[in-house]
Amino acid sequence: MTIRFSVCVEMIFRDRPFVERLDAVVQAGYDAYEFWRLAEKDLDGILERQQALALTCAAFSGAEGGPLVDPAARDAYLAGLERAVAAARRFGGTTLILTPGNAIRGLSHQAQHRSVVDGLKASLPIVEPAGITLGLEPLNTRVDHAGVFLDRSEEGFHIVDEVNSPNVKLLYDIYHMQLMEGDLIETIRANAEKIGHLHVADVPGRHEPGTGEINYGNVFRAIAESGYAGFVGLEYRPSIDPAASLAAVRELAMGLL
Repeated sequence: MTIRFSVCVEMIFRDRPFVERLDAVVQAGYDAYEFWRLAEKDLDGILERQQALALTCAAFSGAEGGPLVDPAARDAYLAGLERAVAAARRFGGTTLILTPGNAIRGLSHQAQHRSVVDGLKASLPIVEPAGITLGLEPLNTRVDHAGVFLDRSEEGFHIVDEVNSPNVKLLYDIYHMQLMEGDLIETIRANAEKIGHLHVADVPGRHEPGTGEINYGNVFRAIAESGYAGFVGLEYRPSIDPAASLAAVRELAMGLL
C-alpha cells in the first residue's frame, strides 16, 4: 500500500503568502494539504486556489470554540465545531483536528477526561451526518506544549474506545509521541483502525523525516503494512529548502514501498 501524504502549509512554505503556499505544494509534486486554524484566514481565496489546483484538503482544526476539557465550555465548543463542519463541507475535507486544551487547575483529571468523552459524544450529531471524522490529538508536554491535558496516546485510545464511534479517532503525531513515549511502530500496528490521521516530523528539532533519531524508513513501512488508509500529514520545520525537503521525504518513502 502507498502512503498518502498531505503538506501542512502552516509549517512548510512559511515564507510565502498563505494562498500561494498551495501553488508550492503542487509544484513540489504533492496533491493534498492541511492547515491549522480557520480564524483570520481568507477562506474564499484558499478555496478558490484549492479548486483551481485540484488539491485535496486533508484536515484543519475543529477546536476553535472552547476546550473539550472544560464542561462549562461545551456549548462554545459545539458552536465552534458546527462552524468547522460547515467549512469542511465547502472544502471537501473529511477530518477535523481536535486538541482537548490545557489541563484545568482545580478540576480532577478524571473529571476532565469525562468532559472530553462527553464532548465528543455530543459532537456526533454534528459530524456523523456530514461524514466528518474527528482526530483527537495528544501533544508533547516536554518541549512544545507544557500544560496540555492529553499527552499520551494510551489515554487517547481509551477516549476513542469510550466514545465508540467510527467518526472519532486518534490523530497520532509521531513527533509528539516519540518525545513522550516512543514505541511508535508497535503502537501504530496495534491501533491502526483507531487512527484517523497521522503527523510526522523527526526528533530533535521537529525537522523533516530522516534528519533525526526516528528510523522513518521502518516507520513508513510499518504504516503502509498496517492497513492505515488515511493521510500522513507532513507537519515539520524544514531544515533545508522546503521543496527540497519534500522531495527528500518522497524519495525516502518511495524507496521503501
